[in-house]
Amino acid sequence: MRNYFDWDRFGEDIRRTVQDAVDSMDFRSLNQTITDTINSAAGSFKKSKKDYRRRTAGNGCGTAGNDWAKVDLSKLKQPMLYAGTGGKKAAAMALSIIGLGIGGAFLVGVILTGLTMLLIESSTGVMFGFLSLVMFTVIFGGVGIVGMKKLGRVRRFQGYLSELQGKEYCNISELAKRTRKKDKAVLKDLEWMIDKRWFIEGHLDDNNTCLITSHDAYEAYRELMRKQDEVRRNEEEATKKKAWEKKTMEEERAKKRQQMDPQIRSMMEAGQAYIQKLRACNDAIPGELVSEKISRMEELTKRIFDRVEQDPDSVDDIERLMEYYLPTAVKLLEAYEELDHQPVQGENILNSKKEIEDTLDTLNIAFEKLLDDLFQETAWDVSSDITVLKMMLAQEGLTEDDFKTGGK
Repeated sequence: MRNYFDWDRFGEDIRRTVQDAVDSMDFRSLNQTITDTINSAAGSFKKSKKDYRRRTAGNGCGTAGNDWAKVDLSKLKQPMLYAGTGGKKAAAMALSIIGLGIGGAFLVGVILTGLTMLLIESSTGVMFGFLSLVMFTVIFGGVGIVGMKKLGRVRRFQGYLSELQGKEYCNISELAKRTRKKDKAVLKDLEWMIDKRWFIEGHLDDNNTCLITSHDAYEAYRELMRKQDEVRRNEEEATKKKAWEKKTMEEERAKKRQQMDPQIRSMMEAGQAYIQKLRACNDAIPGELVSEKISRMEELTKRIFDRVEQDPDSVDDIERLMEYYLPTAVKLLEAYEELDHQPVQGENILNSKKEIEDTLDTLNIAFEKLLDDLFQETAWDVSSDITVLKMMLAQEGLTEDDFKTGGK
């Protein structure tokens, strides 16, 4: 066990000094006192932290566009990816002209017949003729409207092809933006055109965010999706395994703690309580700089108690940590929190806060030394093992010098 002569000598002085500083809210000499104490007792420390992400850019494909689109598709071009529009456009224009032309003529007949019926007494034959004209007007008018809709769809299809410029994939939002249409309207158009094989090898991605115009490009997309699904499943399994291992480790540690000496277990529980207090103080103090210091102290404290849990015989080495330094740290942080919440930050408050911040640095240095000290016996064991290993290698003629001299 370590010699704590210096800690016993100065520990009570430190506790009394801290208490006086907190009571008087005068921290001017606090850090110097702590520093002097630790420097004087330093000899006792000498001994012994997959989705493939998907990004959308330019002509990317929504959540998966940029990933699969990186595949070189230049050699996969199909000779016929789009249906011809000449015949479709001619048919649509014919329907429009015939329907609207004949329908317009019948509409004139309807108007004239209606006026005639108003001016003279209408007979059954006139009435039948009027209704027939109305019916033909509606029929041919409908044909004309259908032709206009088809003509509009042909023009939109040509517009999409113009924006695609031969590319085998395009983000639907980008296509809608370039053609000045709503996303839903463009998606509805593309679904119809794919179904009618205007896009001969057309597909939409799983999220309906991208148009894919060739089978090869679609297969490349599907292959990437399969790989991403596999990666995701592996990540999920790794996460579950890690959670199971963590749970198992915690159960083993809890079991081990139950088997500890009650006095050691009590000290370990008290240490965990101090770690929780440090975390609570860190949450209550907003300053980024002081938060880093507190986080460092919390991490060091956790590692110290982890080490003691691994080697319960070293529990005596943290006696002063438990008796003086952790209570001191918590008391200072509570005082800092009170000062930090003052609405007016005068010179005295700012100086006191600065003094506490400097003291936290000093305590962190001490905690680092203590943690290093707790591993000193392990370091000795490793050093001894290395020495023995080198001796054995030398005896067998297997060291570097022996190779250079041919073993002589």
